[in-house]
Amino acid sequence: MPVDLRTQRLAKLVVNYSVMVKKGENVIISGSTEAKEFVEALYKEIILKGAHPILRVSIPGLAPFYYKYAQEHQLKKFPETFDFTVKKAQKYIGIDTESNTRELSSANPKKIAIRQKVTQPISDYVVNEKDKILRCTVGFPCIALAQEAEMSLLEYEHFVYSSCLQDWKKLGKQLDKIKNKFEKGKQVHLIGENVDLKFSIKGKNAVADKGEENMPGGEVFMAPIRTSLNGWIKFDYPAIKAGKEVTDIELKFKDGKVIEAKSTKNEDFLHEMLKTDKNSSYVGEFGIGCNPKVNKFTKNLLFDEKIGGTIHLALGMAYKENGGGNDSAIHWDIVKDMKKAKIVLDRKVVQDKGAWKI
Repeated sequence: MPVDLRTQRLAKLVVNYSVMVKKGENVIISGSTEAKEFVEALYKEIILKGAHPILRVSIPGLAPFYYKYAQEHQLKKFPETFDFTVKKAQKYIGIDTESNTRELSSANPKKIAIRQKVTQPISDYVVNEKDKILRCTVGFPCIALAQEAEMSLLEYEHFVYSSCLQDWKKLGKQLDKIKNKFEKGKQVHLIGENVDLKFSIKGKNAVADKGEENMPGGEVFMAPIRTSLNGWIKFDYPAIKAGKEVTDIELKFKDGKVIEAKSTKNEDFLHEMLKTDKNSSYVGEFGIGCNPKVNKFTKNLLFDEKIGGTIHLALGMAYKENGGGNDSAIHWDIVKDMKKAKIVLDRKVVQDKGAWKI
């Protein structure tokens, strides 16, 4: 069966642009069987670069079995062999696909939280030690995610490839302009329908994701000062984590901490995530969606956080490249539509109803 030429183009883009694979490097390819042809395309590109591909392929259905039957000593077992492999790799490519987006719906959230704490040092290393390892999370079309997005597979393929295979140099210039504005800023105020939230970004590094750490990229993100959030926000879009869909999330903050949290679905799971550790009820990221090709909510965060005219807050970990300030086992992004609200930076409106004023 012939490989879609767009799959090959995407593999070349990720290998050569996103993580810049060089001869002799160890490159981890982490994905599932739904992305078989993409795993093969990445493998071949890495071989042609003179590098060493390391396959980490997961099989659908094993995760729910694990969380149902794993005993305490298994949940708390640190994966030393994988940690060793990661520490010996220079590049990490994670492929975002699903065979069943709800396979962990019945899993015990406490078990999931325990496991997240155990494996957190590895994920922290991969996302925060850019001087040692470069990583990219890349989207790939599959039936389950097409169903979530309420598209045919053909439509979803077009959506995914068009959002990834674009002129990143041109879009990067636009993202840098927004990034530079926020990097000089001090106080952010989100005000409008279902939001009245203030926080400080003074002294924090803003980062433009130009398709390097994520493919697709298309956001500007920063870490608010940990104790600076005051006010409230209600998120229009559902947040999905570990197969659980949490809808109509409303959070109230005081001195950075979530003091009230409610939702209309899976509220117990929301509260469990907020109790993961001492920093999981603080915000580690404020991001702004800027990808012009991502114009539809798909229930896939890799794409949804890039929608133009949206913002997202992440509960938990703050990225080291943003200046850190909040260490946690979770990093849970939740997206809000800003088409009926404003982003105010140092008392000046920089975005109104999703349109930039910069």
